[in-house]
Amino acid sequence: MKPLILPVLLILVACGTPQEQCIAGSTRDARVVNDLIRETEGNLARGYALETGIEMKPDWIDCTPTPTRENPTPPKDMCFEDVPTEVTRPVAIDLNAEQAKLASLREKQASQAVQAQAIIAECRIRYPE
Repeated sequence: MKPLILPVLLILVACGTPQEQCIAGSTRDARVVNDLIRETEGNLARGYALETGIEMKPDWIDCTPTPTRENPTPPKDMCFEDVPTEVTRPVAIDLNAEQAKLASLREKQASQAVQAQAIIAECRIRYPE
């Protein structure tokens, strides 16, 4: 029964009735834990984590001067300028620690699934459809 509850919650998040909003708001932490489980499983499958950051990289941009009364149609000009760019890099991880983290997250997911049943029942009583 537990594996069915969390996917149902994710479907309900996309809807907007008061009951669904109640359920979505009350089970936000469960969605975060599910996302962390997927990320950790991916890290273990790859053998490394992925870290996203911002680097400044040169890129061609439009440097055409602003038109003025003296020069209403300035010639188009392009130049290099450093722009922030999102990059993803591999990062070494301790696979044993990552496995322990996954086990801990799965325990948390199981306890949240039990709590979610009570929350869903309460939301259905408070906001019948």
